[in-house]
Parts: sequence; structure tokens; C-alpha cells
Amino acid sequence: MIITVDKADALPLYEQLRRQIIAGLARGELEPGDMLPSVRRLAKDLGINLHTVNKAYAMLRDEGHIVMRRGSGAMVAPRDVGSLSQQHDREMRRMRDDIYRIAVEYKAHGGSLDEFMADVKHNASAVFQDETIDRSGDHADNQEAEEGLQ
Repeated sequence: MIITVDKADALPLYEQLRRQIIAGLARGELEPGDMLPSVRRLAKDLGINLHTVNKAYAMLRDEGHIVMRRGSGAMVAPRDVGSLSQQHDREMRRMRDDIYRIAVEYKAHGGSLDEFMADVKHNASAVFQDETIDRSGDHADNQEAEEGLQ
């Protein structure tokens, strides 16, 4: 999996890294036990601060996506670890909160429930049918949907 960042993007670099790694998991490019580049190596390869990479990795660890061990680096977390159940529950709650926040913003921009549900169904279908998920974790049509609200 190739990881890149766009320093001109308004999205923070750590979030770009986080989303790309999650997209790699969704696409099956990363499997449980796969090693990720070390913090230092990835920071050097991308020309960014190592604290930026460390922040992305810490977020991924806290969400249960990766395991970090001093001296052995970061690896994709196994799916069958019992402690992941609590992390999974927390992450599911966080995502539900995000969906609620997005729905509120959608409505505030004048969108209807039917339009919102159609957009959600379209984007979720693309992900679950294994259509292209770009490196940022976004689907190509998301930009068009966002532009339609402005």
C-alpha cells in the first residue's frame, strides 16, 4: 500500500494518514498482522514531522485498527482479540455520533431526509460493493455531493 499526503489539502496530515490506512483496511490491502512503516521511516519518506505520523498511529491504535509495540513498530491489529470488542463498541458509538453530526449539518444546509438517505445509501453501497475508495478514504462522488450543498 502506498501512502501519500497532500500538504496543500485543508485536511490535517495526520487525518490524511489515518483515513488512508483505514481505506487500505477496507480495500483488503492491509490484513491483520501486516507491519506498517515505522514512525520515523514514514515521516522521512513523506517529508513530514514524526509527531504527525505518531498522532495518526495513536488514533488508529485507540480505534483498535493497529497495535503498537516499542521496538517492533506498528502492525494491523488482529480481528479476534477480546479487548477489541470494547474498542469496537466505542468506535461504533463514535461513528454513530459522526453520522448524527453530519445529518444535522446536512439539514442545516437545507437538505431533506430523502436526499440525505439517498446520499448515504449511494456512498455506503459503493463501499460495500468494493467500488473505488480513494486514498483519503473518500469516494469520488463525495466531492460532487459536497459541492451540491454549497
